Amino acid sequence: MEIPMKDFYQDVTNRIVAAIEAGTPPWVKPWSVSDQRPRNAATNRLYRGINALLLGLEAQARGYASSTWLTFRQAAAFNAQVRGGEHGTNIVFYKLHELREATTKSEKRFIPLLRSFTVFNVAQIDGLSVPTEPPKPAAWDPQLEAELLLSSSGAEIHHGGEQAYYHPAKDVIHLPVKHAFKDRGAYYSTALHELLHYTGHPKRCNRDLKGRFGDASYAVEELIAELGSAFLCAHCRIDGRLQHAAYLHSWLQVLKSDKRAIFTASAKAQQAADLLLGSVEIEQTEEEAA
Repeated sequence: MEIPMKDFYQDVTNRIVAAIEAGTPPWVKPWSVSDQRPRNAATNRLYRGINALLLGLEAQARGYASSTWLTFRQAAAFNAQVRGGEHGTNIVFYKLHELREATTKSEKRFIPLLRSFTVFNVAQIDGLSVPTEPPKPAAWDPQLEAELLLSSSGAEIHHGGEQAYYHPAKDVIHLPVKHAFKDRGAYYSTALHELLHYTGHPKRCNRDLKGRFGDASYAVEELIAELGSAFLCAHCRIDGRLQHAAYLHSWLQVLKSDKRAIFTASAKAQQAADLLLGSVEIEQTEEEAA
């Protein structure tokens, strides 16, 4: 059942807040053992942004072994049936809609259209013959994949000192030397976090949050970096880690006072991750995006 967007925003925010308060932020995942990124069983497309967080939360809460999902219509297309009494998970479909009242032909204005729709984990569906797990990827070295991301970004990275940070004015990332980290995963997850900050520069994503979040803009930038680096860690099969636990209280304050904040942060994190991964945005129908 579709729920009103105003209630959906609050419902999603409440779920994210509850997970953070329970000490289990939904973006901190063990990706090195297997690829458990949520994806659609019919199209094999990965869910993105806020939907990836929501479905990861739901799978963990329900104890689903599979990370694949289908809409009711997609299940029916496979001659399968959602089991009686099962409740689906509401996620969001996002698309930019062009306004027609532009003053000139060259001027185009767009507004985001969002609506919720429902998907079901394959564990909730009977009679499903479609493969329910993604094909196993070719063997690769997670650290090599992360190293390729860092090198292809063009970021200037200096090693030395005791702190990891991005210097916006100099547009430089500073990291401790590699052997100062507990292990390779700790180094690369930290490096990818700072690489997300690097994307905020005006030459890249031009992420100015002051107008939207005011005094909380720095905390939200840290949340975006947490989310975006989690998306990259999942891509590289590196275990996600909480980089800045000191901001947990600030994040909770922002989320509790603004029910759309997690949507904004997730969207900007996905945009940054896409930039670094070199993704090309392709317009999708709702069923393809499902």
